[in-house]
Amino acid sequence: MSQENQSAAMENAVGNKLPTSGQQVGTIIKYEMRNYFRSRRFFILLAIDLIIGALLTFVVAYKGIASIATNPITGAIQALPFYSTWWGFSAVILVFFSAVFFGGDAISGEFQNKTGYFLVSNPIRRSSIYVGKWIAALVASLIIIGIFTAITIANASYYFGITGGMPWQFQESFIFTLVYLIAALGFTFFFSSLFKSSAMSILITAILLLFGFMLIDELVTALLNIEPWFSLAYGSGIVSNVLMSTYPAHLSTVPEHFGKRTISITSYAATIPEGLAIMLGYFIVTAILGLVLFERKEFN
Repeated sequence: MSQENQSAAMENAVGNKLPTSGQQVGTIIKYEMRNYFRSRRFFILLAIDLIIGALLTFVVAYKGIASIATNPITGAIQALPFYSTWWGFSAVILVFFSAVFFGGDAISGEFQNKTGYFLVSNPIRRSSIYVGKWIAALVASLIIIGIFTAITIANASYYFGITGGMPWQFQESFIFTLVYLIAALGFTFFFSSLFKSSAMSILITAILLLFGFMLIDELVTALLNIEPWFSLAYGSGIVSNVLMSTYPAHLSTVPEHFGKRTISITSYAATIPEGLAIMLGYFIVTAILGLVLFERKEFN
């Protein structure tokens, strides 16, 4: 939060009567959103959002809808394979960027830039600051994902019509994406509260969300043959899995031949209730831990 916005926030917080928690949260959201719209990061992410949508639109138009919307079993051109290719991977990437851009330094930046010292010295609850910043990050992220969703639906409507361009699997995947978003923001806010360095909190969060969890999943499954139920990446797999023509089996074993030896490779896929439970669990635990850390950490 800039010095100008710090002063404005403090003006709202002082007076004969202390603002309620809801009013304090609303003030923090207002000025955080103003910061986002004035900063480069929002427009950089918006540009990434539009570029991804434009590239996908161009590729489909150039190669033809059959290139990404052909059912591998029936050979028919359908909306579900289209959404599986278009949305399944892109939505997860946009959640990653949104969490890192808007949540990576939301708290740690206040420590590193010393701006939090002026904010918490006023009669504003730290919980209001934390919740206000989290909601502002969520709103900014929803704008980014909402724009990409509109581009996706517009393309699907063009090729499949308004009535036939949105299967129920996409609607579920969209809801799962939003659940993954709140889990990822809770996760990033935890690390942002844990470190006083913005660079450190962003780096650790980016590494874990981008490939750290997936690497842990692979190692635990391959070496220990254990279901990685503790992994956020494992739970978020339902975003893309629900878009498949047949939802993957919870446990599958595939024989792999290495010369004269045959080794069984085991893989797991989270069920929808399990995936939702994992993501919501991450949000609840990390959001609470992040708030506790922020409440106890000293500004000096």
